[in-house]
Amino acid sequence: MAGGTTFYFVTGGIEAALERARQAAGGKDIRIGGGVSTVRQYLEAGLIDEMHFAISPRLLGSGEHLLAGIHLPSLGYERADHATTADAMHVVIAKR
Repeated sequence: MAGGTTFYFVTGGIEAALERARQAAGGKDIRIGGGVSTVRQYLEAGLIDEMHFAISPRLLGSGEHLLAGIHLPSLGYERADHATTADAMHVVIAKR
């Protein structure tokens, strides 16, 4: 891509993809992309250290439910920070 971004597609599962990302990041933060299904897999496996939600008060209709059926406290997550404005609410959850 323009600017030097390279995407690698890993087919060995989320753990293999995370290990490859850790090697490539060299100790820096890793961000997960790929949509709701991908993020749910990492959350359910307890592999996300911290997650920032930016929630806008807009009604968009239907879509995939990010947290349906996932009990974050039992997976070790808790609210680490939050901030609200007229345009958005920001919530950060983190592993204990």
